[in-house]
Amino acid sequence: MAQNAPPRHGPSTLTVKGRDMRIRTLGFLVLAGLAIWFIAVNTGSVSIRLWIPTVTLPLWVVLTVTLLVGVLLGMFLSMRRRARR
Repeated sequence: MAQNAPPRHGPSTLTVKGRDMRIRTLGFLVLAGLAIWFIAVNTGSVSIRLWIPTVTLPLWVVLTVTLLVGVLLGMFLSMRRRARR
């Protein structure tokens, strides 16, 4: 007996200025904008202790490096997950 498989649906999309955009992409753009804004408004200097030395850097540099490390780790983990499948 053949069973009818339910129709496959693509990713959720939203039309913006006549273009279909994935909701996931829009969420990423909103989060990226908020992260950039947060980094831009935090311009004071901070002291950071790195095991032995203590360095003084602008907070925006620390936040940018932290964001980039997080993005790289997320990309690495997603590639590993995809490779396992």
